[in-house]
Amino acid sequence: MTKTQAIERIRAVGIVPVVRAPTVDDALRVCDAIRSGGIDVIELTMTVPEPVKLLEELTKRWGDEVVVGAGTVLDPETARACILAGATFVVSPALDEATISCCRTYGVPILPGALTPTEIIRAVRAGADLVKVFPCGSMGGPSYVKSLKAPLPHIELIPTGGVSLGNLADYIRAGVAAVGAGAELVDIAKVRSGNAAAVTETARKYVEIIKQTRAEPQK
Repeated sequence: MTKTQAIERIRAVGIVPVVRAPTVDDALRVCDAIRSGGIDVIELTMTVPEPVKLLEELTKRWGDEVVVGAGTVLDPETARACILAGATFVVSPALDEATISCCRTYGVPILPGALTPTEIIRAVRAGADLVKVFPCGSMGGPSYVKSLKAPLPHIELIPTGGVSLGNLADYIRAGVAAVGAGAELVDIAKVRSGNAAAVTETARKYVEIIKQTRAEPQK
């Protein structure tokens, strides 16, 4: 998958599930449940046990059917290991120019974390493809994104932290490229209790809200 194709897939689905799990089995099951709900993008964080090995397993299992990326990547060494394992994009909670440079060398999309306008502009100048606004919910959520987009309409943002079914439509209306979704969607407790179908249903709701909101007339 090319860099352009990976970015287009992220834009198209409009959501990047942030998978954190205490065990490999939990991670695999929640990824399967999310995919069954129509979301073909997965961000597997480095906080999952044996994350690089799991990345390799998922990319071999799904091929180009699912865009599998590496999350919580803090340095270029980890980025390189994930890319060689098959990660098609890399996400960081912070801005690290060396990590951005590594991803650009390998031709893989990089989504660094930034919060303020200064950090966001710095990320773009360093070579970010999309910018993860984190922790967005703590700064006001959709209203904060709307404020950012007013002077920075050309920068594609992916707000993460506090995204939910309740505020998803407002994020889309604020003009984001996609959102990063955590606990509400990636519900490990439901998977462990044998209710993976509930996770799949939540994924379907996310997809439907994004679809409906994008189809609204522009104001």
